[in-house]
Amino acid sequence: MENYISAEEKRRYKRVGADVPLQYRDLRKSAELPKGSVLRNISEGGVCFSSKEFMSLACRLVLTITLPNNPKPLKAISKVAWIRRLPVGDQYELGNQFLEIAKEDKVTISEFVQEALDIKQ
Repeated sequence: MENYISAEEKRRYKRVGADVPLQYRDLRKSAELPKGSVLRNISEGGVCFSSKEFMSLACRLVLTITLPNNPKPLKAISKVAWIRRLPVGDQYELGNQFLEIAKEDKVTISEFVQEALDIKQ
């Protein structure tokens, strides 16, 4: 039998589905207005969301995430880890890895993920 490890097992952080507002912009384009999207999922290590525009791998983004029951939006700098075109419409799904995030924001995400996992059980 082959040794097989699924993508889920390779993940360093537990990830949960989230229907949460997100704003993003290219780090290099500081004059650019942020674009809006909705998270598909989130973990301590990063997020997945959809976009109407293609972005290259390793593109650095400034993210602003508004979690429910959290008055202050979370800010992070991420890099595009993977991108794929969705089968319907002109949309892309992007996986982003956090590069820089405040310790307190990472704790807030960790608590959000843990609460979601506890509710599922």
